[in-house]
Amino acid sequence: MSVINAYYRTFQFLFNYVGMSMPWRKALPVRGAGAIREIPGLLAKEGVTKVMVVTDPGLMAAGVALCVTEVLEEQGVAFELYSEVQPNPTTDTVNAIYELYVSSNCDGFVAIGGGSSMDAAKGAAARATNPKKSIQDFKGLSKVRGKIAPFIAVPTTAGTGSETTIVLLVTDSVTHHKYSIMSLPIIPHYAILDPELTLGLPPHITSTTGMDALTHAIEAYLCRTYSTEESKQFALDATAMIAANLEKVYQDGSDVEARGEMLYAAYKAGFAFTRAGVGNVHAIAHTLGGLYNTPHGLANAVILPIVLEDYGPKAYEKLAILARVAGVAQDSTPDDEAAKAFIQYIRDLNKRMQIPEGFDCIKDEDIEQMITWALAEANPLYPVPVIYDRARCRRVIEKIRI
Repeated sequence: MSVINAYYRTFQFLFNYVGMSMPWRKALPVRGAGAIREIPGLLAKEGVTKVMVVTDPGLMAAGVALCVTEVLEEQGVAFELYSEVQPNPTTDTVNAIYELYVSSNCDGFVAIGGGSSMDAAKGAAARATNPKKSIQDFKGLSKVRGKIAPFIAVPTTAGTGSETTIVLLVTDSVTHHKYSIMSLPIIPHYAILDPELTLGLPPHITSTTGMDALTHAIEAYLCRTYSTEESKQFALDATAMIAANLEKVYQDGSDVEARGEMLYAAYKAGFAFTRAGVGNVHAIAHTLGGLYNTPHGLANAVILPIVLEDYGPKAYEKLAILARVAGVAQDSTPDDEAAKAFIQYIRDLNKRMQIPEGFDCIKDEDIEQMITWALAEANPLYPVPVIYDRARCRRVIEKIRI
């Protein structure tokens, strides 16, 4: 082991020691068809007098966000609406939501959508708690101080897990660098898992967001250091649930029961990686989101089997366990065979759901910047099976180009 890798592993060991004493919590899940009708009561319970509703134009046009705002109107809940969140939200978007929140005298948040809406709202909530700081000041780990306002997350895709994570992703409006903000206070207080809101999702969104959740579960389970028994079990549960339900909802988007299972799987995977961490798949995927606006779930889906294959024997034992819970291998199957079967299963699943094997958008002149950003995110924080250096990271990036 090189000196630098030894430093990374030591950092992870010490960070895990500190992490065991941190006040971890989970968003309280509210599950089932019609769960959005619980929102007014939850806001009243938290003492919210006017809520900031954050969503995106697509959900407004589809009427999904209106399902929630109509419930608020029916119950006489005052709200302000921001509906201009775009995929891969920018620092400008976060600042716009924060300014509207303050000027409208709001005291709580309801975020409706995928990771973009929830992340943008989390950023605004962080700013509202720390008004003298910019969103850039929160970059990295544990920079948000104090308790955020009551926050209800309403996922409309079964993927990001942002409804229960310490993470928000934001892209700098000037540099286009997509980076993470990771702080315990930004975990939402409630997660409304209402499968009826996901019934209208087109197959390509269902598939890529589902693969995002699977990536969360796998990377969380592969992490070497930060896992707890609960996070490991949640990762296994999520893997099994996704294997059983993702193709069902891809083929039949009206399957309410399967949609509900996928929402709960994404929630469990979200908690698993919140506690255990992610890895090199995410570190590379974030660079694609920042530079090319590649949807995060799509980036993860494409990169996942390539990184797992690159890890090789370092990941076989845990991948074999995941293969067995997913029904891809038998208990008697040797670990190396089971692990390889699981990687092939992911490739085949992507193919069946028409997810490409690579990207044609990656420019030669951007690769050095991608490597720099990916390694800065992953090292020393992520306790990955294999620590990447520039050469290995480059090799993986070259494999995702077509």
